[in-house]
Order: sequence, then C-alpha cells, then structure tokens
Amino acid sequence: MKRDECCPKFDPGAWDEKILEWENKSFVKSRVLTLFYAPLNYGFVMKNIYQKVEKAGAKVLDNMVLSANTSLWKMDVFAAVDGEVEGVENVTMSGKFFSKVYEGPYMNMKSWIDDFDLYVKQKSMNIGKMYMWYTTCPKCSKKWGKNYVVIVGEVK
Repeated sequence: MKRDECCPKFDPGAWDEKILEWENKSFVKSRVLTLFYAPLNYGFVMKNIYQKVEKAGAKVLDNMVLSANTSLWKMDVFAAVDGEVEGVENVTMSGKFFSKVYEGPYMNMKSWIDDFDLYVKQKSMNIGKMYMWYTTCPKCSKKWGKNYVVIVGEVK
C-alpha cells in the first residue's frame, strides 16, 4: 500500500483477544524520537520505511506497525513485512503473543494498559514485552470514525 493512500478499514474482530503464534515473522525495525513518550518524527520514519519496503518489492502486512517505547526519548517501530528489505534493519519475532483491541482517544492509553495487564493476569498469562499497534493514521481514524489501538504482548 502506498503511504499517500488511506489506511484500510481495520477489523477489530480479527485481532481482539487473540493468541498469535509467530515463527520467524519478518519485520523491519526503525527508531522514532519521542519527548516524554510522544512521538516527534513518526511520520518521517514511517514514510522512509514504506518507501524502502516498496522499493524492495515487499509489502507491509495488515498495515501492522508495532511500537515499543524504550525510554522517554525513543521508540522502536516494527513494520510487519513479507520479505527482506535493504537499507533497514530486518528482524524476526517468534513465539506466542496475545492481542487485545481498544478504541478511543490516545489519552486513554494508560487505562488501556492497566486493563490489558489485569485481563492477562485474570487469564493466568505472563506478558513480557508489550507493543502498541496504532491501526490507522489520525486522518483515517476520522474518516472511519474509529481510532483502534491494539496492544500486543509477548506471552512468557
């Protein structure tokens, strides 16, 4: 998908409260600068990733880009791809992951994380690393009338 096109409409049912089994799932990794967790150059980084993916003849699968804050100042982003991409860091993820979908403004993130933590504990799951998947850009969230965010946690 070209970045100047609208984000596809997201189907929350396909991702809500699902166990995902990944075996060497391919991603390209990049880093976004943040200020107290708020992304500063996200659009620039994503445009760069999508250009390199397109140039390699690859695709970003399901429009999935996982984000993981590493500090107040940095966030790693992982775009799920269907092949190797030159000029960026290629990584794989394997294991069991749990996903839960939330909808609303980003200011609800803390309550979503708290809910996710409580939910997985009630299901007797131990979660390691957590990723956020912002399923659509702000423009497309307005277009579709929904702002879905998926929390994806690595099950330990």
